[in-house]
Amino acid sequence: MSQHVILLGALLISVLFIIVGTTKLKMHPFLVLLLASYGVGFMSGMPAPEIVKVITGGFGNIMAYIGIVIILGTIIGTILEKSGAAIKLAELVIRLVGKKYPALAMGLIGYIVSIPVFCDSAFVILSSLKRSLIRKTGRSAIAMSIALSTGLYATHTLVPPTPGPIAAAGNLGIDNQLGMVILLGLLVAVVAMLVGYWWASYTGKRYQSEEDHLVEEDQVIDERQLPSGWLSVLPIFLPIVLIAIRSIVLLVAENETGILFQTINFLGDPVNALFLGLFSSFLLIKGKSEKITEWVGSGIQASASILIITGAGGAFGAMLKATHIGDSLGALLADYELGIFLPFIIAAALKTAQGSSTVSLVATSALIAPLLPGLGLDSAMGKSLSVLAVGAGAMTISHANDSFFWVVTQFSKMPVSVGYKTHTLATLFQGLAAMLTIYFFSLVLL
Repeated sequence: MSQHVILLGALLISVLFIIVGTTKLKMHPFLVLLLASYGVGFMSGMPAPEIVKVITGGFGNIMAYIGIVIILGTIIGTILEKSGAAIKLAELVIRLVGKKYPALAMGLIGYIVSIPVFCDSAFVILSSLKRSLIRKTGRSAIAMSIALSTGLYATHTLVPPTPGPIAAAGNLGIDNQLGMVILLGLLVAVVAMLVGYWWASYTGKRYQSEEDHLVEEDQVIDERQLPSGWLSVLPIFLPIVLIAIRSIVLLVAENETGILFQTINFLGDPVNALFLGLFSSFLLIKGKSEKITEWVGSGIQASASILIITGAGGAFGAMLKATHIGDSLGALLADYELGIFLPFIIAAALKTAQGSSTVSLVATSALIAPLLPGLGLDSAMGKSLSVLAVGAGAMTISHANDSFFWVVTQFSKMPVSVGYKTHTLATLFQGLAAMLTIYFFSLVLL
């Protein structure tokens, strides 16, 4: 039996085990993910000591990437809820878009925010706003959560200055022509966002999460005592603006040693930006200083379960990367002449196998770079569309080995089985819709 078949079988068995373990066997996702990680390691023939190193390294790496972000974001969300600021934010959003389309509003907000901000961090930051809108409008929590997650996901893999698309453009030699990638990426991402919104609306009528049963706090907040609009907005949009400015400066800066660059680079780091967002949220506790420690403690407690599950997801993803399952799939697919669909299929295989959209974008773009002349895609427009095809594949699909899957399901209090039926399928439809749009562009522009 070839190594390719063994690795593909290990991937299939591990994903089925995660689904069955969390749904039928009612096991905690943390244990299921760790067992799946061990299983993939042993099935692939990895030495036993190496298996432990990969699992602990994967857990630690994902915590280094998003652990503090999750904690700070959860604390900010707790303060926004308990101070009444989340209610004020919901009122502002409803005033702008009306009560009929709150899910579409979440999708549009996600579409904009995820251009400069990683979707994991953005979902954490915006969760309190989403939860307050659910309370305020009475709309389906599943619809609101999936609209937000798919709105964020749409631009995450398609529109620079997100690092993945920039790296892919660099690998294909068009890093100095990002304008075309951005313009076409924004158009393709609109289609992906609307498809996500459609699926969110459809599944919102069929599934529920714990957020559908949210009740107001026992101590009802007098709406006349709600904080001001700008104080309510500040803890969310201060981090987003700082991160966005940093992304733009990193993209265009020529002098990376100046004080201004170093300051922006420091303040716009997601951890530092959220830390400043946390301190700005303390302005909402004016006159209630004794509440700071209590509310911060509540936020830390709320983040604990999310942290360990996300960490275990990171361990599972690291194991799939270490066994090179994605590389095997990519190498097999590269032998077929599929035109503009080849970058998409390879990226989708890599994404599904190892979980990281950024890794999928970088690895696939490097793999297909020498193949572009043979595919008739070596022009500037052909390379731009190839970057987008890789991006469409890199969103197909988000499941148990993707940290974003666990951020969405855990922050939305969503069972894993429902997460597969809603978020995972949404990313499949988004990727396919994006690729069909890119194919249409190729017929017109090439």
